[in-house]
Amino acid sequence: MTGVAELRTYGGVDGERRRADRRARVLDAGLDLLAADGTELTVRGVCRVAGVATRYFYENFADRDALADAVYDRIVADLVAATSSALDRADGPLPVRVRAAVEAVLAVVADDPRTGRVLFGPGHAARRAAAAPSLARLFAARSPDPDELTGAFAVGGLSHVVHSWLAGEVTATREQVVDRCTALLVALHHG
Repeated sequence: MTGVAELRTYGGVDGERRRADRRARVLDAGLDLLAADGTELTVRGVCRVAGVATRYFYENFADRDALADAVYDRIVADLVAATSSALDRADGPLPVRVRAAVEAVLAVVADDPRTGRVLFGPGHAARRAAAAPSLARLFAARSPDPDELTGAFAVGGLSHVVHSWLAGEVTATREQVVDRCTALLVALHHG
C-alpha cells in the first residue's frame, strides 16, 4: 500500500464521490460560519455544522485558514463562471452584454447573501487583491477594445459599488444598480 487509503464503495456510492460530498459539506459549513462573522470558524465548529468527523476536515484542508481561502476561492470561481456564462449567452450590442455580466455578478453576491459577506469581509483583503487581476482580465478580454487598465478600473469600481450596495451605503434597488453600473461600464468603453 502507498500510504493512501483505498476509497471503497459504500452504500452504492464510490469513495471518490463520498470524498467530494464531504469536501462540499465542509466548504458549505465554512461559508456559513465565515458569513456569520467567522468567530465560530474552528475545525470542530466546521465539522459540527458539516456533520463530518474531524479526520474528514483534514482530508481536504490543512487548517481553518486553508478552508477560509478555499471558500473565498470558490466564490470567486463561481463569480467568474457566472459572468463568463452570462457573457457567452448574451447576444447583442455591448450594452446587452455588459448588463448580462452585471446581473450575473449581482446574482452571485446578492442571491446568496453569505457570498457577499465573505467576498467583501474584512479578513479577505489579500484574497480580494489577488483575485482582482483575473477578474480584470476577464472584463478586458470580453470588451471590444481590450485594455488592462480599463479592466482594472471597471472591476474595482463595480466591486466598490456592489460592496457599498450590499452594506446599505448605497440606497438603490437592484434594478437601479444594474442600470447605472451598465451605463457607467458602457460609457467607460466609449470614453
